This record gives sequence, structure tokens and C-alpha cells, in this order.
Amino acid sequence: MSKTNLTKWLFALMLAMLLVLAACGDDTSSEEPEKDPETTEEDPAGEEDPEDAEEPEDGLYSIDDFATTKTNEGTAIEGGTLNFGLVSDTVFEGTLNYNFYSGAPDAEVIAWFDESMLYTDGNFTFTNEGPATFETEPYETDEYPNGVTFTFTIRDNVNWHDGEPVKAEDWAFSYEVIGHPDYPGVRFGPDFTNIIGMEEYNAGEADSISGIEIVDEKTLKITYKESQPSLLTGGVWSYAMPKHIFKDIPVAEMQESDAVRKNPVGMGPFKVKQITPGESVVYEKNADYWRGEPNLDQVVLKVVSPATVVQALETGEVDMVDGFPVDQFVDNADMSNVEWLGVTDLAYTYIGFKLGHWDAEAKKVVMDPEKKMADVNLRRAMWYAVDNNAVGEQFYNGLRWNATTLIIPPFGDYHDPTIETPTFNPDEANKILDEAGYKDVDGDGIREDKDGEELVINFASMSGGDVAEPLARYYIQSWENVGLKVELIDGRLLEFNAFYDRVGQAGEDDPNIDIYQGAWGTGTDVNPYGLYGPDQMFNFPRYESEKNTELLVEGNSLDAFDVEYRQGIYKEWQQLMVDDIPVFPTLYRAVLIPVNNRVHNYSIDYGSTMGRHELAVTQEEAIKHED
Repeated sequence: MSKTNLTKWLFALMLAMLLVLAACGDDTSSEEPEKDPETTEEDPAGEEDPEDAEEPEDGLYSIDDFATTKTNEGTAIEGGTLNFGLVSDTVFEGTLNYNFYSGAPDAEVIAWFDESMLYTDGNFTFTNEGPATFETEPYETDEYPNGVTFTFTIRDNVNWHDGEPVKAEDWAFSYEVIGHPDYPGVRFGPDFTNIIGMEEYNAGEADSISGIEIVDEKTLKITYKESQPSLLTGGVWSYAMPKHIFKDIPVAEMQESDAVRKNPVGMGPFKVKQITPGESVVYEKNADYWRGEPNLDQVVLKVVSPATVVQALETGEVDMVDGFPVDQFVDNADMSNVEWLGVTDLAYTYIGFKLGHWDAEAKKVVMDPEKKMADVNLRRAMWYAVDNNAVGEQFYNGLRWNATTLIIPPFGDYHDPTIETPTFNPDEANKILDEAGYKDVDGDGIREDKDGEELVINFASMSGGDVAEPLARYYIQSWENVGLKVELIDGRLLEFNAFYDRVGQAGEDDPNIDIYQGAWGTGTDVNPYGLYGPDQMFNFPRYESEKNTELLVEGNSLDAFDVEYRQGIYKEWQQLMVDDIPVFPTLYRAVLIPVNNRVHNYSIDYGSTMGRHELAVTQEEAIKHED
């Protein structure tokens, strides 16, 4: 057997083993892929009730101090309303369809009424426990000798909220929309171009996608040019669109249509009843939900300001929140009416450097050697100038901690903790800047550029939470301490939507921004191509190099089914990012979720089988905090 055939055989064998395990009950599934499922080891310390734990003497907490599943107290009632808080200092954008949204707040709004066709287990791998099941088989032709075909079967009892069955044509339709030349969203990328016929369709050279076949009403086949490890962990686009609703809307107009903005339809446990744009959503239960009728009658989601989130929790205005500012935890750890849950986030915060621009016509990154931040020595010095260990301790009481590489620790097979990265050393920063020619020419304590001209670095950072402003000021002061003048763009923090539009999410880069402080949720797939590939709009630093592209492609190649080989590729890529520094990671982070004591059946464990339809409450009104 050839190496190619052997690898494809191993791919199919691995799938078969995973699905057998799922059938035997040794596997867990999640209906909430937007929560980025993560493997967590069982540890007695992780099951400790944080309300019973004493505050650490040094004031520093650990994610190990928190449980991941809510303790059920009392007896659940029938029905009831749960109030959910979306913590944000701005409105949610309101792009309420998985195929079009781009911001995390919208994803949280969508997750209550729609869901993935495929669930994932605690190892971030697709299972056969979701609305659709699947199987794979090798696909071999002279043109595509390493291909693979996925056959998906949608369960008979999976229906849209308007009663129409979810069909294979609905799932295929989402691929046709995202691949369409007029598609206005951000999803199109290598996960789609790997499908046979997709590039021709996207270029307008074909009316259909040859690699996608609707076998019958409930069966869909998708054939990929290359069998890749990421296809098992997020590389398959798993969100359908109700074709009967969207079919007469031009693709270019879908994102702004009422079907996305005002009257979204999904297949999840709750249906959208009423939307107050940007502020709140009222959901009613979907009695026809495929996993069973939900316990709750209603869910009310509302935007809650970081400044008032504690009050909203204490008074029972909301039962739980997404996005609780961890910097506020210490002062509210003893809130009597909630239980605190915690988990390590599949995310990191970072400082990004603008190195080029996005060519919207060519759909690729273009580096600009004349950019202010083009000198890697300047970027490296700025990394040495900041103390991220201190940031994690002083701003977040240990609930965020120093980040090293761009592959996060939860991806344990691939995160390399042995790579040496710049850590706080102002002397080293000063030395690098001196040797690179950034000198204080006029003696005012601020360095000029290498030509002796004034150097002002424009910094974009987001508002949100009590710590946003002092954290941005800390970084600015740290850079000033090594002689670099850094100023907030427009002299202020930017709200969420404006920030990402200006750093490039809308396809245009604000040329006045030199550096920015951002954050990425990595998703469940270790593959970083979607954030740093040369043809990815989310590559906000606008960085590309031949070596970067080579490593990113190789890390998701057929050879990368060999874990040791893939580890080697991603070790080399992590080192390249430390050497080239298009961005540098600042903090890995914990997610804390306060949950009212009346709530039953809630878990943030990435391996949990619990679904939102199982949520329940023990009384009509939320329990209030008692001093």
C-alpha cells in the first residue's frame, strides 16, 4: 500500500473508531460549537465549590478553583423564564445568521435559536451525536489522488422553526451562498476552496459546485480535494440555511435582509419571538426541538453594561451572563445568590502590528515595507517592554496569565512551552532600540525614528469593562518607559464594532492605526491558517511570508495526520511567529460564568452532553443577593 493510500485508510479508520466510541457512550457531544469545546482533566480541585473556598492569601486565583457544572439546588418547576445577560458596552450588531455574522456578541445571540449540524466531543472532534451523522470514504482520481468524501445524513426529526424539515439542499445552500462571487461575509477561505469545484463556482465559471451532491432530501455528499486533519475538527462548514426563506433574496443583499436582521429562523431549542435591535431578544421554546421539548417557556437575552453587570446579577435582573469581566470577580466572589463556574478559554489577547493592507480585489494580504512598524526590531523591543505576568496578576488576579505562543495550551499536543519568547526586560528593549537606530535626538526622553524624525505610534484598543482604560494606559506607559511615544487613536478607546471595522474586518484598514490590542477565540481547531493565512481577511496585521504560508499549508496536509509530523510543523510555525512578530500574545485567559442559584442543568464543561433545552429554574423569580 502506498503512503497516500495508507494515510487515507488511517483517516477512515480513525473516523470509524471515533464513531464507535460515540455509539458506546464513551464520547460526549456539544450543541454549542461557538463555545469552543475544550478537553479538561478531572481534578478534585476543579469540583470544589468556589463559594466555600477561602480567598487566596496572595489575592491570586487559579482556574482550578472553579467547577464547570452548576450544582442543582432545590426542585425544578415546569416552564419559567431565564434571563441571560450579554455583557457589552455597546449594542450587538444584529447579523443573526451563522453564515454572515463576524462578532462574538452576535454569535451568542444566534446560539440560543440555531445550532451546528455536527456536534463535537471533548477532544474537539466531530461526532455522530448532532442533527446530522456522517461517514467518510477515500476519493481517488488522477487529479485528486488524496481526496475524501463526506456523506452526511440529517435526522428525520430535525426541523426549522417554521415547521419545514431541514434538508440536504439547505446545507448545500449555505455553501452556495458563501462561495458565491457576491457573498458579502467573511467565511470564504481554504475550508471552502478545498471542495472540488468551489473555486470555479466562486470565480463565476460554473453555476454549481461539482463536489457537492444532494443525494436525496436528507443526504448530502461533499468531496474535498485533500484529506486534512482539520476536516475532523471544524474544517467542515456545519451550518445550514433555510433555502425556502433565502432562495429569492440576492446573495449580496442577504446579510442586510429581514431574514437575518429581523426575523431569523433556526433549528435550535428556542425560537426568536421579538428583537429590540442591538439591545435584547425574547425567545420562546421550540416544542418541536429534535432533542426534546425544552424545560423553559422563555429566554430573555439583554445587553448588560460592564459597569452595571454586578448590580444586574445581585438584583436578579439576569440569571447568568456571558462575558463577565474577570477583573470584577475578586470584589464579588462572595455574591450569595450565584455559583461561579470557570473554564480555560480557547482564546488569547495580543498586540498586533500593522504591516500592510488588504487587497479586496485580489482577496489577499499585501505587505508594505514602508509601514511604520515594518522593522522587526521595533516590534521585538515593544514585546520586551511590557510585563504580562504583572498584567495578569494586577489586573486580573491570576485569572489571566502571561501568554507565550500563538498556539494555546489547551491544544496540548501542539502548544510548545519550550519556545523562548521575549519577557519583561526594559534594558533589553532599550538595547534593541539603540542598536536599531531609534535614538533620542533632541533629548526630550522620546526616541525619534531611524531618520531622526518624530515617531508617534498610533494605538487602537477597545473599550469594555473597568480595566480596559487602565490596561491600555499601562501598555502606553510601558512603551514610554523605553522612549517610545504611543498614543490612543483618536485619543480614546473604540467600541467593539468600530474597533474591528477599523482594524480590517470590513475589508478596509484604517491607515492611521499602527498597532492594536485585539483578542481571538481560536475555535476548536488548532489550525491557525484562518487568522494568519495570506488570503484571510482576519489576518489583521496583514502579514505574509513564503515560510509562513508553507508551514500553515503543511500543518493541515495529508502528512499532518501523523501527529509527530504535525507537532514539528507547528513548533516551527510558533518559532517563526516569535522571530517575525506580526503580533505577540499577551494573555491566556479564564472564562467565569456566574449562575443564579435557581438555575438547573447548566454546564460550561467542554465535554458536557447537556443542551440548552435541559435548562430549568426552581422558582419564577431569580434569587437576590443578601449582604
